[in-house]
Amino acid sequence: MRHAKRTFKIGRNASHRRCMIANQLKSLIDHGRIETSVTKAKELRRHADHMITLAKKNTLASRRRAIQELMIAFNTLTPKESRAAKNGDLSAYNADRRVIGKLFNELSLKYVDRQGGYTRIVKTNFQQGDGAPNCIIEYI
Repeated sequence: MRHAKRTFKIGRNASHRRCMIANQLKSLIDHGRIETSVTKAKELRRHADHMITLAKKNTLASRRRAIQELMIAFNTLTPKESRAAKNGDLSAYNADRRVIGKLFNELSLKYVDRQGGYTRIVKTNFQQGDGAPNCIIEYI
């Protein structure tokens, strides 16, 4: 029996599921909304709300935890890119670094007063091939 098991399996093994959730989270944080299947969105909602909770704490430990869960890759910068980043040019960083910056600098400030329920799922249509229900998940 599967009592007290909170993971949607989504038909994938553990490593594939973790990578898929991390990629969807990065896209959701970067774009604010993504379109996916309802089953994936319901699982993603748990993780997306937890990311905002970590960002609202804004400690070193919470930042490291978010980096771990999002599977952020920190590439070393060349001296030229480093100078550009110090002058405020954020295009020198890879997209993963910008996601962490957006999460902790923008989204955490947006939800300071809110105690939960940071995401919304809106059902849209059905997929062409298998008829699975699609939806849009977005930050409120």
